[in-house]
Amino acid sequence: MPHVVTDNCSRCRFTDCVTHCPVACFHGDEERLYIDPDGCIDCGACIDACPVHAIYDVMDLPDEMAPWIAINASRSVELPVVRNREAPLPTAAARRVELGF
Repeated sequence: MPHVVTDNCSRCRFTDCVTHCPVACFHGDEERLYIDPDGCIDCGACIDACPVHAIYDVMDLPDEMAPWIAINASRSVELPVVRNREAPLPTAAARRVELGF
C-alpha cells in the first residue's frame, strides 16, 4: 500500500520529504503536497523526513484521516511533480507550533 499526505501538511508545505523519495511521487499545489499512489513504491523514506508528521503508510492511517487517500489520488494527477526542496510557506512555523511539533 502507498503512503498518503494528510491535513498536517496544509499551511506548511515543508518539502523535506521530496528529497528522500526515490521515485518523485510527490505533487504539490500552493498550500500542500500530495503523494501519487500509483508512483509510490512504499519505501517509507518520506515519513521521518516530515517535520509535522503529515505522512502515513495507508495501513497505519487513522480512520478519521481515510478521506486523504482519495484526495491524494485525485489531486496528485492534476498537479506538477515536486522534486526539489523548496522554502516552506510563511505560515509553516506557526502551523508547526499549532500541531505541537
